[in-house]
Amino acid sequence: MKEKKVEENRVSLYTPSSQNLHLVEEIIRNQLILDDDDNHVLKQWERLVEEVEEIIAYKFKNRDLLHQAFTHSSFEANCVSYERLEYIGDSVLNLLIAKEHYFDYPYLPPGKLTRLRAANVDTEKLARVAIKYNLHHYLRHKKPLLKRQVEEFRDAMLEYPLHSAGLIDPPKVLADIVESLIGAIYIDSNFCMDTTWQVVKDLLQPLITLVELQIHPVTKIYELCQKNGLRAEFVDTWEKTGEIEVFVDGKFVGKGESSGKKIFALNRAAHNAYYQVVRNLSVGAIVVDD
Repeated sequence: MKEKKVEENRVSLYTPSSQNLHLVEEIIRNQLILDDDDNHVLKQWERLVEEVEEIIAYKFKNRDLLHQAFTHSSFEANCVSYERLEYIGDSVLNLLIAKEHYFDYPYLPPGKLTRLRAANVDTEKLARVAIKYNLHHYLRHKKPLLKRQVEEFRDAMLEYPLHSAGLIDPPKVLADIVESLIGAIYIDSNFCMDTTWQVVKDLLQPLITLVELQIHPVTKIYELCQKNGLRAEFVDTWEKTGEIEVFVDGKFVGKGESSGKKIFALNRAAHNAYYQVVRNLSVGAIVVDD
């Protein structure tokens, strides 16, 4: 009796009943949907490759490197993100810029060479590159706040066409994808520094030159006060208020705010205080009313 029941169950699995046919049709429909999704993803991937290659004027031999260079760790669990490429791209970029400046400025001391290099490879500079070429449009991620952060940074850039010297806060992910792209080019070109530099030099234009190199806001206010026999003091209440205030000879001359990072509140405070002290000195005053 038991054997007969098993045989009936076996038969039912292979009998083209209406229920089984419906199940088969559903499986086929789902597979077709998956195939369409795969085709869509493939077409998107091909478009990404073609457009990025056109932007950077470089054709990849291993296109998987480009795929990795634009994949953020938030995209999906256990995905191969751009972080390793970013790591090597950061090192390569620093060496390329150091080499370029070493020969462009043969008499410049190491301290100024370091400042000049930093201005051309820092987060703000590289984030500007990403915005200029819309590289963030190709980033695969699940960062819901990125769009708003990019828009805020783009608006802030308008006030400082070349560089803000630490006054605006760029989304780090923008700089990351530029570094990961550089890393991908370096590896794909068989670790050729010359080929990588040909691409990178064009991407980074305009490079910040010695003439355009700005003094850091905190350095500026201290140097100004020192030259005029004044004493500058920063009062840090950022943890509680998001602000840092500046006093010169005990009198308030400016403040800076930042809800994100303290360093930007500090830089903005120094920047605002510097110009207030300049105004005070120009009219023979040392302080202003609060």
